[in-house]
Amino acid sequence: MNPEEMEKPDIDRCSWAKHPLEVEYHDKEWGVPVHDDFKHFEFLLLDTFQAGLSWLTILKKRNIFRKAFDGFNPEIIASYDEKKKRELLQDAGIIRNKLKISATVNNARIFLKIIQEYGSFDRYIWSFVNGKTKMNKWEQMKKVPVTTNESDAMSKDMKKQGFRFVGSTTCYAYMQAAGLVNDHLTGCFRHREIKSLK
Repeated sequence: MNPEEMEKPDIDRCSWAKHPLEVEYHDKEWGVPVHDDFKHFEFLLLDTFQAGLSWLTILKKRNIFRKAFDGFNPEIIASYDEKKKRELLQDAGIIRNKLKISATVNNARIFLKIIQEYGSFDRYIWSFVNGKTKMNKWEQMKKVPVTTNESDAMSKDMKKQGFRFVGSTTCYAYMQAAGLVNDHLTGCFRHREIKSLK
């Protein structure tokens, strides 16, 4: 996206999208319904590392994460041993958090278990919204919740399954990113576009 397009006055978008990386992510990815298991795992991994940090920090490091974590492939990540974990802790390009690295390897293993049990992670995760995007109609960012009954239920079940770093706030951020909910503001051009994807 070029700067001219980003600055067009006739384009109304959610106010949180300010940095060029945020704008691109907002305009092309955020809220688009995800049904690909590998994409689900990418968002799950990135949300794990985002906990306690800004999303912009993650976006800036996204490509480095992709390289460090073998293209976000859960089958490869599930096989990481202690030596690999130590190597990741030495990688200055990612967020060097021992607990989050360990959780990511654990989550990859649980993710594969879910696929075996449900046929796909997609089928499992979309069950929390009855298989369709929940269309919200927020007019102001301050009205957008950080948790909902659905994210509470998702968090509780994912923890029961064995996932780590899946609190309700993290789950709701994931729901927003993966399009389980449409939380673009009603005045944002993407709200209408996401709605039309139904």
